[in-house]
Amino acid sequence: MSFGDSGYHLGADDGDGYHFVNTLMLVKAGGEDTRGQLAILEARTPPDYGPPPHIHADEEEVFYVLEGTVEVMCGDKQFVAAPGSLVLTPRGTPHTFHVTDEGPGKMLIITAPAQFERFVAEVGSPAPGMDLPAPQDPDIERLIEISARYGITYPPPPGG
Repeated sequence: MSFGDSGYHLGADDGDGYHFVNTLMLVKAGGEDTRGQLAILEARTPPDYGPPPHIHADEEEVFYVLEGTVEVMCGDKQFVAAPGSLVLTPRGTPHTFHVTDEGPGKMLIITAPAQFERFVAEVGSPAPGMDLPAPQDPDIERLIEISARYGITYPPPPGG
């Protein structure tokens, strides 16, 4: 979606939806809308969900929790984020999040500059509705290959 200089409004379930690694991601604003400055996505996750620790080489990433409790690891820091909480993870810093089993979770993910929305679209598939996808194991090799093109890497576990 691109609105140039005219601005726009999106409702609660509006935006390009993608099933992305067992989540529903709604792109609320992307690089085409923000002159490449930032991307805003709404992530809806199942309970007890989180990606592996990873590093964004090119973007800052912000999590703003809307629903559920989200535990965030950012470098050597641990945060417990309740609704209304914000966590910023600087580029180059290993981080991950985990939605507790009290979930599901809902949060805004804001990245600057924009490109994360393109990563989500390339890894994911268009969502036919607003439901979470059926759980499935991701194609790890494909995920790592696409991640590398977007400057996202997965550090080995400590001691690994």
